[in-house]
Amino acid sequence: MTHKMFKFVRLGSASVALALGAVLLAQAQDAKAPYPAMAPLDQYLMADRNAEISLARSAAPEAISRDATVLVLGQHGYETAIQGTNGFTCLVERSWMSPLDSPDFWNPKLRGPICYNPPAVRSILPYTLNRTKLVLAGLSKAQLKENIERAVAKHELPLPAPGAMSYMMAKGGYLGDGVGHLRPHLMFHLPKISGASWGANELCSPVVVNDAYTDIPEPETIFMVPVGQWSDGSAAEKGK
Repeated sequence: MTHKMFKFVRLGSASVALALGAVLLAQAQDAKAPYPAMAPLDQYLMADRNAEISLARSAAPEAISRDATVLVLGQHGYETAIQGTNGFTCLVERSWMSPLDSPDFWNPKLRGPICYNPPAVRSILPYTLNRTKLVLAGLSKAQLKENIERAVAKHELPLPAPGAMSYMMAKGGYLGDGVGHLRPHLMFHLPKISGASWGANELCSPVVVNDAYTDIPEPETIFMVPVGQWSDGSAAEKGK
């Protein structure tokens, strides 16, 4: 397995002519993309609320997720389905939490079960809730980026808190057409920092940073560490 498998997976213009050219180029690229625009919202929702709860909880080992808060996605955003007691929060993220330059950004099939620890609940979960609010308000990808960058500049979105991490160990997740279920992994959320600081993507290093799709306007760098088993304890197939 190489880091290339982890393709998940949170401006100005010098002239009118350059700006127009950039817009036309982006439109041309989007037209060739498999998911050029948001699908109807119903395609992103899960009809079975209990199935979404179970999928969200499967992101982490049962000893953690059984006492976690669980969120489910509704017509108006994420709602609390179960109020937990241990400070963790589990949910199923949708495709718009991918990097903005990911071809899966509007993929309605994507389901990303994730379980945040308490520091990540305080500082990283707000990124998901904010993006979801903007998407459901009908913003385009360009408007989404502009809005997030403005919020970051105004310090309206927090920096990752020390110790912020999350579990992505769900066997039933689907993280994109290029990777499918992917391999179970842990994610560590830090303020913007170079991959070299953690030795990411180096030969024999277990630490991975996404260098394929990098347009993430939120103030974080995500380091990923693959693990050998799914949340239910079963072994993950090598190379996946």
